[in-house]
Amino acid sequence: MKKLFFIIALILGFTVFSCKKDDGGGCTTCSSPETASFQVCEESDGNASVNGQNTGTPYDVYVSGLVEAGASCNN
Repeated sequence: MKKLFFIIALILGFTVFSCKKDDGGGCTTCSSPETASFQVCEESDGNASVNGQNTGTPYDVYVSGLVEAGASCNN
């Protein structure tokens, strides 16, 4: 019985500790009258990337700048 409890506890421990927050915050689609639609994604370092290229700018700052410039972004 002790072995069974130990095995179950071990499996549960691995399950809990193997679950981690996903890297990156996902992607949003942006568009403007001057451009075709494009995706802006949040990288694991918190920066925005466009077409797979890290912009070096924090995601929130980048998307806010796009919206201020007239782009429309779905969050």
